[in-house]
Amino acid sequence: MRLYRTLLTTLFFLGLTLLPAHAFTPESMTEAKRQIENILHDKAATVGVACAVNGQRFTFNDEIRYPLMSVFKLHVAVAVLQRMEAEGVGLDEILSVDSTQMRRDTYSPLLDRYPSGNFRITYADLLRYSLAQSDNNACDILIDYAGGIEAVKACIDRTGIIGYDLTETEASMHADPSGCYRNWGHPSSVVRLLEKIHDGALLNESHTRFMKKTLIETSTGTNKIRAGLPPEITLGHKTGSSGKSADGLTIADNDAGFIYLPDGRVCYLVIFVKDSHESDRNNARIIADIAKIIYNASGSSSPTRQSNR
Repeated sequence: MRLYRTLLTTLFFLGLTLLPAHAFTPESMTEAKRQIENILHDKAATVGVACAVNGQRFTFNDEIRYPLMSVFKLHVAVAVLQRMEAEGVGLDEILSVDSTQMRRDTYSPLLDRYPSGNFRITYADLLRYSLAQSDNNACDILIDYAGGIEAVKACIDRTGIIGYDLTETEASMHADPSGCYRNWGHPSSVVRLLEKIHDGALLNESHTRFMKKTLIETSTGTNKIRAGLPPEITLGHKTGSSGKSADGLTIADNDAGFIYLPDGRVCYLVIFVKDSHESDRNNARIIADIAKIIYNASGSSSPTRQSNR
């Protein structure tokens, strides 16, 4: 009998340790909105936020159309990987790139690696350059493989995701900066895309695992969402930024990702900054501060167990 009571007690406390510290609550989200409004009250920028944890959702200024910038490389990667699955193309298969596909007036670590512009590369590495390093040449090569930006849009439409549009490539946005506004999305739309990517609803198991690993390896935007989280917390994300115009306007500065909370939940968080006259440092600080607010609102201050990834 004593052994039985001991076993029940052990199971009871074990069950407690497996529960989240506490869930998203209306009260915590109301407080999060108040804190976000407080940090934005004197900022010359429009900011939108969306997050989801265990199906519970929070949005702030979500109804506005925000330029996606390089966040749309998430959409491109999904379309590319779906086409690879349909055609039986492996991640380790090699494609040839020639100099006509490599613009020199754009951000491209790939061009730094292959300055002649003529090289062979695996699909996996090309996707890594596009996602983890936000390489513009890699992105446009992948768009061509997917069948063009219209094919990318059609692929995402088939997932049932709404609240976005895609009409531009990296090259066309560079040629006409107003095109940045035509690749737009509501923060909540990108949250739903991240959920579907992470949960394996869009890609096979191997490609889902590849996408998550690549986003966790992202090297850009360490001063954005990453800066608002404790250093031990794992983040997978995709950044996007327009840079500044001659008159000091930043069309967009964005970060979108998934956060593995200490209690095992996943927090999907998208923060978009639009038409900002703030400095690059302030834009990043806005994103970091909001990420910290959302992290705290999610009930993550009392870790109970490590996430199983």
